[in-house]
Amino acid sequence: MSENVVDARWRAMTVALIAAFMTLLDVSIVNVALPSIQNDLGLSSGGLQWVLSGYALAFGLVLVPAGRFGDAHGRRRLFVLGLAGFTVASAAAGFAQSELWLICARLVQGASAGVVNPQVSGLVQQMFKPAERGRPFGALGATIGVSTALGPLLGGAIIAIAGAESGWRWIFFINIPVGVVAITLGSRWIPGTPAEHRQRRGVDPVGVVLLGGGVALILLPLVQQQQWHGPIVWILIVAGLAVLGLFVIWELRQLRGGGSPLVDLRLFRRRSFALGSLVALTYFAGFTTTFFIFTLFLQNGLRYSPLEAGLSVTPFALGSASGALLGGRIVNRYGRALVVTGLCMVIGGLAFVMLALHFVAGRGVGFATALPLLVAGIGSGLVISPNQNLTLSQVPVAEAGSAGGVLQTGQRIGSAIGIAAIGAVFFDRLASSRGDYSEAFRTGLLVTILFMAIALVAATSDVVAGHRARGSSQV
Repeated sequence: MSENVVDARWRAMTVALIAAFMTLLDVSIVNVALPSIQNDLGLSSGGLQWVLSGYALAFGLVLVPAGRFGDAHGRRRLFVLGLAGFTVASAAAGFAQSELWLICARLVQGASAGVVNPQVSGLVQQMFKPAERGRPFGALGATIGVSTALGPLLGGAIIAIAGAESGWRWIFFINIPVGVVAITLGSRWIPGTPAEHRQRRGVDPVGVVLLGGGVALILLPLVQQQQWHGPIVWILIVAGLAVLGLFVIWELRQLRGGGSPLVDLRLFRRRSFALGSLVALTYFAGFTTTFFIFTLFLQNGLRYSPLEAGLSVTPFALGSASGALLGGRIVNRYGRALVVTGLCMVIGGLAFVMLALHFVAGRGVGFATALPLLVAGIGSGLVISPNQNLTLSQVPVAEAGSAGGVLQTGQRIGSAIGIAAIGAVFFDRLASSRGDYSEAFRTGLLVTILFMAIALVAATSDVVAGHRARGSSQV
């Protein structure tokens, strides 16, 4: 392959990764800005929850339909349109003058991010051969890990520079020039989808409604778990599972009748995709929530500034970036065993964070947890990047966008489940311990480690099944 072709692919990947970083950053960067937003706009507690969780809700709802539409009609077009929507919505959020205004802007931001992200993983499948995908998926894994971990740091730095009163607006304004540049370069550098990789079938509107309805019914009570109490939460979740069951029945019917399913459920017959999706869901349940409760512990419990809180999670971000880049290079050699190693490192690192908090109190916590967070970060990089590569490795290019959307939807649902479950444990322990944030954080970490352990069981099962399959083939 000529050097010009290689350079063209990586130019396109650079633009795609910038867009992925920007959209994923907005999942966590708002956390440290919530007090400033509340003071400036007078938001209610419910409004704050929607500013934070509405983004994730809208994000998760459109991932699969957007990935499927990109498969059918071209990924470059969807990438540019989604990025344009995200940029305009960021400007609207920055200029917000009321609670409703800001919430609506965040919903559009989230939906636009959900349009962009499945095109990125689809582009990796489209532009790179299977043996070449380790490095680009490594870069994508680093982007996912670093954007999530660096959100509090960048948010704190922007507020520190621009001022506590209106600095939160620049968290959104910073997206505008980056988005304009990415749109311009993406239009030029990202290749169109070749005709042989496109699916000219429809996009299955019934499937879109059933999947969207099921995901919404599950996510909504989870993201509203601080405001909603009583049986309504469980009723909605059970209803969501029932609707997803109808979705599965409909999709199987579409397959049998030669129709155009939104998701080819035969993908789940592939062990790598089924177990990889389970790893992603359970890992992100713990991964995303770690920074949520750690930031609360540092800012509310230890009175760290937003910038200091962000700096305290920097070791994890640095470790995650290096681990993801390394994992992308060696994943083809070690396979799912690399994910198992990474999960062990994450669990061990978080366990040592808990141990450090037994011996260090007060403002020295940031230093005491730096090394174990670095280890956990390296492990995280060895999980996210290789798992994405291995999970999508056997997916046909024509299904890459929708399969990537399914994987990321699982990540978003996992994040919502984690925030709901671990957040509930954290706040319950905080109340019972009379405001002891250290005790509440350690208790929350135990639940985080439990989610990681489930992911470890799934990854180990894949390794064992792979060894058995190779042994049977040699007999």
